Amino acid sequence: MRKSTPTYRASAAILGLVIVVAFSAGRLISDVLLTADEPDTVPAVYAPIDETPVVQRLAEPRILDISDLSNHRVRAAAALVYNPETHEIVWESRAREQRPIASITKVMTALVLLEQRSDLTGDVVISPKDVQRSSTTYLRRNERVTLNDLLHLALIASDNVAARVLARASGLGTRAFVEEMNRKAVELELFDTEFVDPSGLHEDNLSTPYDVARLMVRASEEPLLARIMRTRSFRTRTSRRGLTVRNTNRLLRGRHMIQSGKTGYIDEAGYCLATVIRIPGSDPLAVVVLGAGTNAGRFREVRRLVDWVSTEGRSLIVPGIRRAD
Repeated sequence: MRKSTPTYRASAAILGLVIVVAFSAGRLISDVLLTADEPDTVPAVYAPIDETPVVQRLAEPRILDISDLSNHRVRAAAALVYNPETHEIVWESRAREQRPIASITKVMTALVLLEQRSDLTGDVVISPKDVQRSSTTYLRRNERVTLNDLLHLALIASDNVAARVLARASGLGTRAFVEEMNRKAVELELFDTEFVDPSGLHEDNLSTPYDVARLMVRASEEPLLARIMRTRSFRTRTSRRGLTVRNTNRLLRGRHMIQSGKTGYIDEAGYCLATVIRIPGSDPLAVVVLGAGTNAGRFREVRRLVDWVSTEGRSLIVPGIRRAD
């Protein structure tokens, strides 16, 4: 019996070890099975996703070097010649200076109206409030006029009541309409432009020659607006009488090929004119004059700018020629 004792003790020890291992393995398997469906108690951390839409902003315009040309001077407070096809400033004088733009405001009014009302056949009644302190208007209270006629009166005759009524009848109401004008300015990247009324009578309707040029180019892309702005005269009827108005843009009666244009005047702005002109053999050019001293002066300034670009600055505007500047 004494000889078998060590063998027995060894076997017992081995058996005990096997039991311990088996028990530990069993607990491990049990833990795995019990926790297989449990959620991970440590929260996953993810990198934040930027969902802000990427806005592709228009690059700064290329300003052409005209130092080798005889410079042209204007008497107006600010002016610009801009080539929208090449995104180049051909000539400028205080082109980024913010100033009142008077009735050039109506171009933005027309753009926003077209976004809000595709059907312009409906008519609206002119209210007494519409005609208060309106300065220039051909309309009378209690007359019925179509939206289409109002749009023509606003852009051709620069009728302030017409612009007011367009905003009121847009479906937004005047205040929301002006907010939409400012939203549209941001959309078009006219970052130095702001509006407080749809007619331009308020001196806080502000912009720059550069912004105005790009606004005119955008309006020219709307066939209806371009066609209206180059209409020399317009005849229509209200619910009470006939009306005939002439375009305030005298360039339409001259030798230049006008694609679109709009005048503006209040005391704070001076005499203003923005137009898109096609010069034979070149891209269309937006020409803007703000703050001229007289009505005739604004047209004279634009003509002289166009003549200078057509002759002395011809190399600046001919397609295919890129100046080494």
